[in-house]
Amino acid sequence: MYIPKHFKLEDEEVIYDLIEQYGFATLVSQHKGEPYATHLPLMLNKGEKALYGHFARPNLQWKDAGDQQVLAIFQGPHCYISPSWYETTKAVPTWNYVSIHVYGKLEIIEDKEVIFNSLNDLVKKYEAPDSPYNLESVEPSFIEGMTKGIVAFKIHITKIDGKGKLSQNHPVERQGLVIKNLENTIQHDNIQVASLMKKNLQK
Repeated sequence: MYIPKHFKLEDEEVIYDLIEQYGFATLVSQHKGEPYATHLPLMLNKGEKALYGHFARPNLQWKDAGDQQVLAIFQGPHCYISPSWYETTKAVPTWNYVSIHVYGKLEIIEDKEVIFNSLNDLVKKYEAPDSPYNLESVEPSFIEGMTKGIVAFKIHITKIDGKGKLSQNHPVERQGLVIKNLENTIQHDNIQVASLMKKNLQK
């Protein structure tokens, strides 16, 4: 990923927080000599420096992704930035966004306990705190039958690139104008980008 120095995310905790917040990723590997991508949720294990996930078994990406160096792309909030928001007419449109690229070697998981734990972690993360659903209370034979339809994997992280393009290449006053205009909209991504820009200015 092309990352000008003023857009590079250096703080590991900030990067990890973004991965956890925007966990629906695009996983890219080589399949039959061509790039192949699957869109799926991935769970970060910071202690192991690893990502956990699973393919649907009919998705043949898993057939040759094992032991490959793969790329998981986590796309954070993004939005259009209008030059009409600036104090000058000498400007062009641009796009603000946050993106994390995680590289690592993919390992197919066979251990049933590890597979269940990774699925359980996924459910716990995305179910509401007061949800009555709990994977541990589901009939074990049903879970075993369903897991036959997936292929679980672990990505051993080797490198992470983080990019936060948040108007850092513009004067502080102009960044303030962008934030103000983004906050005057109702679009979720605009509000999220504005929040990230504010945090960046507070450093």
